[in-house]
Amino acid sequence: MIMEKELTIGGMSCMHCVHAVRGALSNLEGVEVKEVRIGHATVSVDPERVDDAKLRRALDDEGYPVEAIA
Repeated sequence: MIMEKELTIGGMSCMHCVHAVRGALSNLEGVEVKEVRIGHATVSVDPERVDDAKLRRALDDEGYPVEAIA
């Protein structure tokens, strides 16, 4: 079952950040990016292919810490 997740993301301040976050999330199999704006992202995820830890790692690797996932 596909689930929608809302991510609160730190360290974002410009459109470059938005593009970097969108790219990092888009590269994950099982993730469809719905919206990315400064400090926030909405994604649909296949929980059998990606979990919250994987989302956090992908953004941490880009330098953007995930502050919350709802």
